[in-house]
Amino acid sequence: MTEDINRELIAVVMPNGSLELEWTDAKESIIQSSRLLQEEIYRRFSRNTDSWLLFLGFCDRGVSLSPSLDYWRSFAGLFAKRLSQTPDLEALRHKVELLIEEDALRRYLEDAPLMTGSDYLTLELLKDVWLRLGKTFAGAIRTYKGTVEDFIKTYSPNVHLVGRVFFHLVENKDEENPFAFLATYSTRLNEQGKSKHLPLKHALQEYGQDSEKLLQLLTTVHRAAQRSPLISELLETGEMFHPLAWSSKEAFFFLKEIPVYEDCGILCRIPNWWKGGASGIRLNVSVGNKEPSFVGMDALLNFDAQLFLGDTQISEEEAEKLLSESEGLAYIKNKWVAVDPEKLRQTLEAYKKAKEMANVGGLSFIEALRLQLRPEKLLGVHGQEIDLSISNGKWMESVIQKMVNPQKIPPVKPDDTFKAELREYQQKGVNWLYFLHSLQLGACLADDMGLGKTVEVLAFLHILKLELHRTGSPHKASLLIVPASLIFNWCYEIQRFSPDIRFSVAHPTANTAPNAPGKTHNSPDDFDLIITTYAMAQRYEWLQSYSWNYIILDEAQAIKNPGTKQARAVKKLTARNRIIMTGTPIENRLSDLWSLFDFLNPGLLGNIKEFKEFSERLKDDLSGYAKLRKLISPYILRRLKTDKSVISDLPGKVEMKTYASLSKKQVLLYNRAVEDIRRAITETEGIKRKGLILSSLMKFKQLCNHPDQYLGQSGFEENESGKFTRLREICETIYEKREKALIFTQFKEMTEPLHDFLAGIFYRKGLILHGGVPVSKRKEIVEAFQSQSYIPFMVLSLKAGGIGLNLTEANHVIHFDRWWNPAVENQATDRAFRIGQKKNVIVHKFLTKGTVEEKIDMMLEEKTRLAEDIISGAGEAWITEMRDDELIKLFRLTL
Repeated sequence: MTEDINRELIAVVMPNGSLELEWTDAKESIIQSSRLLQEEIYRRFSRNTDSWLLFLGFCDRGVSLSPSLDYWRSFAGLFAKRLSQTPDLEALRHKVELLIEEDALRRYLEDAPLMTGSDYLTLELLKDVWLRLGKTFAGAIRTYKGTVEDFIKTYSPNVHLVGRVFFHLVENKDEENPFAFLATYSTRLNEQGKSKHLPLKHALQEYGQDSEKLLQLLTTVHRAAQRSPLISELLETGEMFHPLAWSSKEAFFFLKEIPVYEDCGILCRIPNWWKGGASGIRLNVSVGNKEPSFVGMDALLNFDAQLFLGDTQISEEEAEKLLSESEGLAYIKNKWVAVDPEKLRQTLEAYKKAKEMANVGGLSFIEALRLQLRPEKLLGVHGQEIDLSISNGKWMESVIQKMVNPQKIPPVKPDDTFKAELREYQQKGVNWLYFLHSLQLGACLADDMGLGKTVEVLAFLHILKLELHRTGSPHKASLLIVPASLIFNWCYEIQRFSPDIRFSVAHPTANTAPNAPGKTHNSPDDFDLIITTYAMAQRYEWLQSYSWNYIILDEAQAIKNPGTKQARAVKKLTARNRIIMTGTPIENRLSDLWSLFDFLNPGLLGNIKEFKEFSERLKDDLSGYAKLRKLISPYILRRLKTDKSVISDLPGKVEMKTYASLSKKQVLLYNRAVEDIRRAITETEGIKRKGLILSSLMKFKQLCNHPDQYLGQSGFEENESGKFTRLREICETIYEKREKALIFTQFKEMTEPLHDFLAGIFYRKGLILHGGVPVSKRKEIVEAFQSQSYIPFMVLSLKAGGIGLNLTEANHVIHFDRWWNPAVENQATDRAFRIGQKKNVIVHKFLTKGTVEEKIDMMLEEKTRLAEDIISGAGEAWITEMRDDELIKLFRLTL
């Protein structure tokens, strides 16, 4: 790791709430100081203790780290600061208890950068990390022989513990000198663990002629005097030992220097209204108080400007009066405020400009939203010059509240011709899609994999069709763009749940391709939905020339890189509105966000140059992340399997069929194998016939897995197997969420190729368990998978993995090939879904389209030929009882 200067260390929040550190490729070279710090942090992390977090809190803030690691440095840094500022820490040592306010936790939650595992970042997790920091310090200091100050200096030599001297500033009723200053010191802890605060002059009496003790008490004050002319003067004149009455100007000078005093180890007790600097005047622009005359991103919204002092609104006249005050503190509306004449003058000018603009015209919906990221752009001022904020008016706030709280949206339900019974959270998803449709705003449906995004979108399209019939509006087809591997899944789901939707597949490999618009007399208007792929969206000109009702992207991360031909082609398409679907957390990476929203609601995040400038500023201002989340969250609906609103509505085990297409090589070999069995089957009978059928069935299964398994070769190239392609897509999402998966195959020889393929997706090795693994080692393998360390996957042969194993750490079970015996498959699935499982388990059953796999699955699904218990008892032997013509029909490839 030390040799690679382009590796960056990131922090990842895991599903179980733990923090993991991972190396990733950096976009720019890492400078030496950052590289050395990263390596030291990772070395400490590798010891499997939380000491790395404590070290992170004390390490130099001036050394650059990745945004995710810098976030945890800031959080742990707050703990380190409060620890070093705890009075009597030397006496308390391991008994110290540091509390953190709910508001502080909430601010850290809001300001979190976009990072892997954002889904799992909660107030509870932050509380837990804070407690872990406390336990780490307590455990370390309990065994440390030296002083607490010496211990902390092993982490950071520049940290000073607070001494026993305190500075107090309070408000006074004297108009001429409205503030009072007093320096105090704390006595040693008594038997009850309490100390008293006495005026500093008492120390002169207590220590008398013992100048060494007095100097020790005043160490922090002398340290501050070296950096502060005010403290130096108070010491020299002796005024430090007496109560002082101060003017507002003197108090203001003192308040501005508080960071210096605290850095030197002096705690300051000051009025609550000064928190790192008293709040001055701020300008707020309220947008969208009234409902606009039309909806959409171009809708014009009214806006108004107000001046605020903290949370209290003030008039222009009152602000003008403040300008006449001298620089420092001014008393207005029963509170003290800091007055910076130049800043106040600019704020007033901006206020007047905003008022003039409001009288002339409104802002478009998209302009109003975009201003949340850079409010200064509205009035052409620099961000640091004035305190400017954008807030939602009454109408705008009511809309945003519904967008972020779908339970507030009135239900819109499909009729009886829609065949799926929507779960409650799915119905809320449909309501949300329809509400954004009514506003003509693009929507990102980002529900967890397995929660049913497809059925929600189909229900929405079904409702649009009903509405079209009811209103008699002109018909326009919608366009669905998917990875090629998902075409068959969508066709299956449409036919199953919404057979009223007329659809056509615009892709050369699809059996509906000959009837696709543009190839015959058919027009897109003859259909409700055209399904195509990202590759075909670039090639078919008629897709570009038609004006669609909706464009829907599935696995929308395909356009996350704005520079690709694929992304550019998709963004050229025209439509009334747009929907993107993804199970991958889109808030994992800042770089992906802009491109997705540039398609979804173009202009919302500004142009690419503006967004890059905003991203650069995030390094110095974490609060920008909160603004970004506030801006994008109304357009993203993401429910997790673990959400309370979902988990009660979701069965513990969700089973889904995953269709894969055959590669060209697989098609060629498959057709040849069908011809071979057609000839052989007519020439055999009895036990030989049964053996031939079962061996052929096995060969077809091998061929559907990968040509190299069928041919006995060792290459296992991904592009030669449709199942491998589909496995990558699913496992990339599992990896993005840092979940775990069990992959079952009935073939021992497939466990190694599958493991090696998956190791490239998860960037680490997994585990293998098959019949050849000694029984003595199996327990060790299971314990490794069940441990807290991230071992993302285990490949199991069905027989070895089917009995006596408890693998409840897995969220996903993937049946890579099928046993055609429900009892055996269910037994394997139940390795993950059993007593002790606290997670919802998603079961993916792989099927290759048009092959024997799909046809046998359909026969089992119908349950018309054989009862499940007969199938379960007979294994696959029941297939051998079929007639020759039935068998050929079963094996024949139908695409």
